[in-house]
Amino acid sequence: MSLALLFSPQGSQAVGMGKELADASPAARAAYAAADEALGWAVSAICWNGPGDRLNDTRQTQPCLVATSLACVAALREACSDAGTSLFPAFAAGHSVGEYAALAAAGVLSELDALRLVSLRGSLMAEAGVGGGMVAVIGLDRRRIEETIGAVAPFGSLIVANDNAPGQVVISGTSAALAAAERLLRDAGAKRLIRLRVSGPFHSPAMAPVGEALERAFDTVAWSDADPPIVSNVTGEPVHEATSIRALLARQVSSPVEWVASVERMVAQGVDTFVECGPGAALSGMVRRIAPQARILNVTDSMTLHDTVAALQVAVQVPTPAPA
Repeated sequence: MSLALLFSPQGSQAVGMGKELADASPAARAAYAAADEALGWAVSAICWNGPGDRLNDTRQTQPCLVATSLACVAALREACSDAGTSLFPAFAAGHSVGEYAALAAAGVLSELDALRLVSLRGSLMAEAGVGGGMVAVIGLDRRRIEETIGAVAPFGSLIVANDNAPGQVVISGTSAALAAAERLLRDAGAKRLIRLRVSGPFHSPAMAPVGEALERAFDTVAWSDADPPIVSNVTGEPVHEATSIRALLARQVSSPVEWVASVERMVAQGVDTFVECGPGAALSGMVRRIAPQARILNVTDSMTLHDTVAALQVAVQVPTPAPA
C-alpha cells in the first residue's frame, strides 16, 4: 500500500463540522484548542455552532477549514497509533486552502504558523476589492472550456481556475466575462453552470496582489523541507525543498489549481490509497473520477475514522501485487 493524505477545499465547510470528532478524540480536541489560542478567537465555536453566515465568510471559512483538517489528521494519527497501525504517507496534498493543512501535516510549517498564514490569506482574499467570481462548469472537458472562453477574452480576464476532475472544471474572471461565457458554454454542451459563493475571481491573475502580500508575510515564519513531499497545486508535481514550496505557495492564490494533474502524478508514483482529512468528501469524489481504481477513504467524524483505520489495518496486511 502507498498512501497519500488529502486536505479539503473551501466549500466543504458546514456548521457542526468537527464537533463529534472532537468529542471522541483527545487529539482532535487539542487541535481545535490550539487553533483558538493561535488566532485569538473561537475557531472551534464557529466550526461547531456557526452561525452559517459567519462560517461562510472567507475570513473565517479558511482558518476554520484548516483547523478542522488538522483536527482530522491528528485524530487519524492518534487512532492509528492506538491500533498499532503505521501511517507513513508517500505524499500530502491539499486543494487550494487545503494546501496549508497539507504543509502543516508534512512539517513544512508549524500548525500555528499555518493557521496564522491562512487567516491572513482569508482576510486578504475577502478584502481584495477585485470584482468578479467563479463558475463551476459541469459536463465539458478542460480543453473545450479553454477554447470556448477564449472567445470572451475581449470582455476581460477569464481563465480555468480549478481543474478538479474530468467534466468538473471551475472558471474565474470578471462578472462581465463570466456572463458572456455562460451562454457560449451552454451552447458548447455544458450540462450545468454553478455560480460559486466566493467574493472574487480566486485563482486568477487578479489575485496576484494577495500573493505578493502573502509572500511578505512568509518572512515571519520558519520553513522546513517537506516530509512527505507536497504535491503543489500550481504544478501538480511533488516538491520537497522548503524554498521551492514557499515560492509556489506565493503563486498559488493567482494560479489554477491543477488537481487532476496532482492526483494523476501521485498515482503514477505508485499511490493506491487516498485519505481525505476534513469535512465532507469533496476530494474523495474528485479522486473517484480521476483514479477510479484507487482506494478512497476519509476522516470527518468518529465513524469514518474507525472505518478508515480498519481499512488501513487490512491494507497493510495484504501486500500489493508486484507488477507483471
